[in-house]
Amino acid sequence: MRYSNQRRVGLILFVLLSAGIIWECRRYAGVLPRLPYLTGWVLFALMVLLAVYNGRKKLPFLPLLSSEAWLQFHIYAGLLTGTLFAVHISYRIPSGAFNVILASLYFLVMFSGIVGLFISREIPKRLTTRGGEVLFERIPSIRLQLRERTEKLALASVSQARAGTIADFYWRELSQFFEESKNVVGHLLQRRRPLNNLQMKISDVNRYLNADERATMQQIADLVNQKDGLDYHYAHQLLLKLWLFVHIPLTYSLLIFSLAHIVLVFAFSGGTR
Repeated sequence: MRYSNQRRVGLILFVLLSAGIIWECRRYAGVLPRLPYLTGWVLFALMVLLAVYNGRKKLPFLPLLSSEAWLQFHIYAGLLTGTLFAVHISYRIPSGAFNVILASLYFLVMFSGIVGLFISREIPKRLTTRGGEVLFERIPSIRLQLRERTEKLALASVSQARAGTIADFYWRELSQFFEESKNVVGHLLQRRRPLNNLQMKISDVNRYLNADERATMQQIADLVNQKDGLDYHYAHQLLLKLWLFVHIPLTYSLLIFSLAHIVLVFAFSGGTR
């Protein structure tokens, strides 16, 4: 099934299931006094199933649904937990410290999931405009290669032109730029001012160079552009990794607190009777 069809089917099922859950819960609210137990168990089971998605990503070789199908299920099942959660708490703000913490964890997981959905859709689009994806683990080694090539050009210009203009410019303006990733926040905000400033400085230096030196400086300018593109990839892939670092621990914290909630309910509220 194509992605657009999967999304359409998922949205329709989410709307129908949400409407059905709300309708049935209102219908049986006065007939089934233990209805909150049922909605609670279904909600907990669905959250456990959603947590399995992270395990599915780590085992891509298993003959299960495709990763895209799992993702669509994760999205709409996650939204469905919102309906179940609202029904479970009877559309009221929870009271008591423990219940407030549990509800806060749920909202944090839901919010971080929505943020993750946005960035997981937006970032690949952005990266395709800057030459496609670069493996995050290879970025430091690629950055080192770019720095070494730039330093080699700068040092070679001293003997070729018998002048240290390019070398001095490199150590003054570019050495720190090539040393580590720069402009992380700026890249996420799509700001190009730092790169434009470097390009303007390169253009200013070009006025004092001869033809051979300008050719060398053009190669350095190309390496600067490559380094900026590498920093762009680093910033966006780092955001994805940081999001997972937030979303996954919050998810497991929610599951732990939910288990504690179940124990407390059955221990002190007559749930076993």
